[in-house]
Amino acid sequence: MLETVRTAAVRGGRGFMVSEEIRDRVSAQPRFGLKVVTWALAIACGLTVANLYYAQPLLEVIADSFHVTRGAAGVVVTATQLGYALALALVLPLGDLLENRTLACRTLVGTSLALGAAAFVPDFGLFLAASVLIGVTSVVAQILVPFAAHLAPPDQRGRFVGQVMSGLLLGILLARTLSSLVAAAFGWQTIYVISAVLMLLLSAALRVVLPRRRPTRGVTYGALLKSVVHLLRTEPVLRHRALVQALQFAAFSSFWTSIAYQLISQFGLSQAQVGIFALVGAAGAAAAPLAGRLGDRGHGHLGRFGAILVGVLSMVLAGFGSSSVVLLAIAAVLLDLAVQGHQVLGQRDIYALGDEVRARLNTVYMTTIFIGGAIGSAVSGLLYQHVGWVGVSIFGGLLFVASAAVWTFGHVRGDRGR
Repeated sequence: MLETVRTAAVRGGRGFMVSEEIRDRVSAQPRFGLKVVTWALAIACGLTVANLYYAQPLLEVIADSFHVTRGAAGVVVTATQLGYALALALVLPLGDLLENRTLACRTLVGTSLALGAAAFVPDFGLFLAASVLIGVTSVVAQILVPFAAHLAPPDQRGRFVGQVMSGLLLGILLARTLSSLVAAAFGWQTIYVISAVLMLLLSAALRVVLPRRRPTRGVTYGALLKSVVHLLRTEPVLRHRALVQALQFAAFSSFWTSIAYQLISQFGLSQAQVGIFALVGAAGAAAAPLAGRLGDRGHGHLGRFGAILVGVLSMVLAGFGSSSVVLLAIAAVLLDLAVQGHQVLGQRDIYALGDEVRARLNTVYMTTIFIGGAIGSAVSGLLYQHVGWVGVSIFGGLLFVASAAVWTFGHVRGDRGR
């Protein structure tokens, strides 16, 4: 019955009826069709996940503002990602327990408060604490991605999740440009104020647009957390996808944490010019829907390996192109295409492991990824300070080689995806 309802939602496009049997899952009378809801989810994911990346191109001015070293300023990115990883582990499982729309909207209010605090604190330690809270509350993006998977029919799940992921990825990729341009015009704190207001407006909008989705009752929070550990132990596909993506995201975070230093010190770019450079990464968002369709057609396994090879190539170009803005830009595009495309294919595989445990599957997947990203950011800052850009590029290349080794191990063991 549920699949019939979902299919009707896609075909009708003007809202859909939900039977009494699944009234606890999705509201009986959604106000908008699935296409509108998908767009809303994509925009919401983009705006919320952007909060994790506003600081990356601003590390130079943040260091000057608080009178700390570049290495210390790099900890801002690490702190935000660790906060996000903590929320993925402890907050995201609530998506399988609490009504999703309410959980998302209330968490967005917390995001707004954390952003407001970051804009006005006078001390670097307090700014780090606010950054952790920004990371914790920005977990809304990962509450909403499984929402799309729940609403989409199984044979089109990759496409719909890919569309939502396109919004999320554009948020990641455009956040750096937006924060750089705003900082150049109005000061680096301004982007935090703007985003704080946007989070309140987004909370109100989602309450109107999204249908209610209440997971099956009867599970306690403690049991949810225990089941997360159980899933990690018993699902090899989940472990492999999470580890490969964590290695790739560590390379991704390493590149984008240090690239602003390289562009400013090597080429003398201004903060606004660094923001314009970051625009090249937006091309990576094109990988999400394409990867989703590739997975739907049964080519996800080879697609993931292809993404890894593209990632290796991007790091080679980054290393040899350290004195060329053009080569660095090409490396950035390839890196984003590789990491984002692989993530969509990986999520498609793990969402196929079980309908009622998607939030917990996403918990394992995304927590592992952002732990990798936090490590990548921290190591990148130290490498750049002591070795320079070539060290960052070699580090990223080794991470992609390691991800290829994990893919090969899974291939030998018969893991071909779903």
